[in-house]
Amino acid sequence: MKRDEVFLEKRQEIGDFDFGEKTAEVFDDMLDRSVPLYRELQRMTGEIGAEFAVDGTNVYDLGCSTGITLRTLCGSVPADVRFIGVDYSEAMLERARREFAERGITRPVDFVQADLNHGFPVTNASVVVLNLTLQFVRPLYRDLLVRSINAGLNENGCLILIEKVLGNDSLYNRLFIRFYYDMKKRNGYSETEIAQKREALENVLIPYRVDENVDLLRKNGFAHVDIFFKWYNFCGLVAVKSS
Repeated sequence: MKRDEVFLEKRQEIGDFDFGEKTAEVFDDMLDRSVPLYRELQRMTGEIGAEFAVDGTNVYDLGCSTGITLRTLCGSVPADVRFIGVDYSEAMLERARREFAERGITRPVDFVQADLNHGFPVTNASVVVLNLTLQFVRPLYRDLLVRSINAGLNENGCLILIEKVLGNDSLYNRLFIRFYYDMKKRNGYSETEIAQKREALENVLIPYRVDENVDLLRKNGFAHVDIFFKWYNFCGLVAVKSS
C-alpha cells in the first residue's frame, strides 16, 4: 500500500481536491490514516451487508473508489449476488479492477463510471453502500440520489450511509475537528498536510449534521433509520426500506 504524500510539499496555491490518478495510487493508505477506525467500519459494513443481502439481487457500492468496500462485501456476503461498483473517477475504477484481478476475486462484479450528481439507476438491490460518498454530491442533488436508491431497493433492502458530519453547534464542531486533526497527526500527517488538504476539500466536501442526514433518508422513503457508528465528526447510518 503506497503511502499518502499528496499534500506533503508546501504549495503556493491549493486547487480543489480530486480523485484522479495521483490520489487513486495512495487512496487506501489515505483512508486508513484519515478515517477513524476505518478497518472496524469496513468490518461493520460487511456484517450489516451480509445480514440484508438476498440471493439473486444486486449489491451496490456507490462511490466505490479502489473497491475496498466491495472487497469487504465479497468476503462477507454469502448470498449469490452481483456486486456493482460505481465511481466518477476512471483512475479509481481502474485501480479497483486491478485489485480484484490481482487478488483473484472471482465473484461477479461490474464497475461503472457515472456522476452521482445525476442520480443512478439502482435496480433489484438488497444492499446499497454510500461510504464517505454522499458528502461529495452537491446538496442540490442529494435528494435525487437518495430517491433513486430507494426506488431501486427491494422491500427490506438497506442503505448503509457513512459520512463526515457537523456537530449541532459551533462548540462541538471546533472540539470534534480538533480531536480529528489530533488523530491525523498521530497517524503521521504533518500540520502542512492537514492544512492543505482541508483547504482543498473546502468547496468539495460539504457535510450535513446527523439529523439532516436522517431527515434526508426519511423524506426520501426510508422508514427505519438508525446510527450504527459514531466517532466525533464521523457517523454511520443504516436505513431500511419497507412498504
